[in-house]
Amino acid sequence: MRESEKWVADELQRMYSEMHRMMRRLVPREQWNQIVQHRGWRPPTDVYEIDSATVVKVEIAGIDAVEVNISFANSVLTVSGTRRDPAEKLTYQQMEIKYGEFRTDIFLPWPVKKDDIEANYDDGFLVVVLPKAREKRSVPVRVVEEKK
Repeated sequence: MRESEKWVADELQRMYSEMHRMMRRLVPREQWNQIVQHRGWRPPTDVYEIDSATVVKVEIAGIDAVEVNISFANSVLTVSGTRRDPAEKLTYQQMEIKYGEFRTDIFLPWPVKKDDIEANYDDGFLVVVLPKAREKRSVPVRVVEEKK
């Protein structure tokens, strides 16, 4: 990263932190926690391809598997759920772990074998494997007679 890019990134981070501090002073703590929780969040997500499938890896550590919903419709994989704050009544000095409702949507522009989608949750990562459907398209060839 060049020095000018680093300066811009540092300045944006400083401005964000300052705005965050200012909002914390203006809004009572209880209200602030409710605002943050109801806004929702998007977990870090990786999407990559292997030969036969697309793999979606979502980092959702600390979330009970029953709190996670997975759906696939109209070429969009949706992963949503809730991370419950076990210590809601604490007064935080710093709060970086996101709690409350989350959702991430991933559009897949190719056909998927919907009945063969698999999902595994292990060590805080949800891994969804979406097998690619191999479309067999045959295009009929129509012979047009030449006009004389």
